[in-house]
Amino acid sequence: MEEVKVLLEQDEMPKRWYNILPDLPEPLPPIINPETNEPIGPEDLAPLFPMELIKQEVSTDRYIDIPEEVREAYFQIGRPTPLYRARRLEKALNTPAKIYYKREDVSFAGSHKPNTAIAQAYYNMKEGVEKIATETGAGQWGTALSLGCALFDIACEVFMVRISYDQKPYRRIIMELYGSKVHPSPSTVTNTGRAFLEKDPNHTGSLGLAISEAVEVAATNDDTKYSLGSVLNHVLTHQTVVGQETELQFDKIDTKPDVMIGCVGGGSNFGGFIYPTLGKKLRGEDNSTRFLAVEPKGCPTLTRGEYRYDHGDTAKLIPLVKMYTLGCDFVPSPIHAGGLRYHGNSPSLSLLHKTGNLEAVAYDQLATFEAGRLFTKTEGLVPAPETNHAIKAAIDEALDAKKKNEERVIAFNFSGHGLLDLKGYADFIAGRLK
Repeated sequence: MEEVKVLLEQDEMPKRWYNILPDLPEPLPPIINPETNEPIGPEDLAPLFPMELIKQEVSTDRYIDIPEEVREAYFQIGRPTPLYRARRLEKALNTPAKIYYKREDVSFAGSHKPNTAIAQAYYNMKEGVEKIATETGAGQWGTALSLGCALFDIACEVFMVRISYDQKPYRRIIMELYGSKVHPSPSTVTNTGRAFLEKDPNHTGSLGLAISEAVEVAATNDDTKYSLGSVLNHVLTHQTVVGQETELQFDKIDTKPDVMIGCVGGGSNFGGFIYPTLGKKLRGEDNSTRFLAVEPKGCPTLTRGEYRYDHGDTAKLIPLVKMYTLGCDFVPSPIHAGGLRYHGNSPSLSLLHKTGNLEAVAYDQLATFEAGRLFTKTEGLVPAPETNHAIKAAIDEALDAKKKNEERVIAFNFSGHGLLDLKGYADFIAGRLK
């Protein structure tokens, strides 16, 4: 029974975040000012982020203490989260592989996103920030930051990619219940949004464009800071509570994953899931685990993008970072996995992919929904469209193990539930998905 559902006690919840920067195979390329072509300093980021997060972004400390108020909030919303074994899925696939999944859907926001949203809201609160502006794709990040801001009594303004704003109205409602103001992006409330709407009144939006709008609001209001839900190092660092708990849970059942899998948009849930284990591999302590990033063919950043400097937003308001990118002007197709529709990727994750420390694969939307349906039928949980990508890869790994008649331990991050994404499943059932 223990192997089916592995639980941790409250006092086993991590007390520190793991920072992978000291263990990278080569130094992370600096963030560049596009006007001077020189590396930027903390003062350049100060208009957007509180100083503590800027320090974490460039920290060379392997571990960063988690403030007690943040740990209390983690416990309140469901940490530590359980690790499950997908026995019924294994049986349906008739595979000798063992499949495990880390359930990040159990948080109040229904995804992994509160792990950094709560931390970011806390640090903004400590520095007297009155409002945070942000973007959101599918709405998971906007929901999580709205929750974090509610917990620490900060106003929140969210720019939601228009296609997701239309597809997922219930996420907007939850954000508003938490007290946030939510706009479809491109919107009429920023110069950036109005300019894009003038060119195309039916613009479906993109994460890059929503970022530009949120950054504009933060940069033009002294009482407002900006918050990013993925990509940056401090965000992935906060998410390592997931991977640290997962390691401890596998230790409890004397098992080690042969492959760890996660869906990738900007890289937060995948990085948080794998970095503690990957860090050990980089330090020469463990060389047995593979790491597989999964993305949509509609936005194939790691599998088809270029590794180069690019803007993180469409309006080019923020500095240049070196990453795998499809170009900041790229507008992805309106797939239901809105959280994976980002043109770039985490700089640290990009470097690790370039140096051969992780693999990447891309799937079309229909194949991932097929995987999600099988998972729902066998395991009883409805996955988010983003999570379906990780499930599809886990299924393929299990079938490969079956073909080769070998035992294999597969672990993936169940990054969020799909109970607010039923429009996508309705389209899938009706045969309207491509």
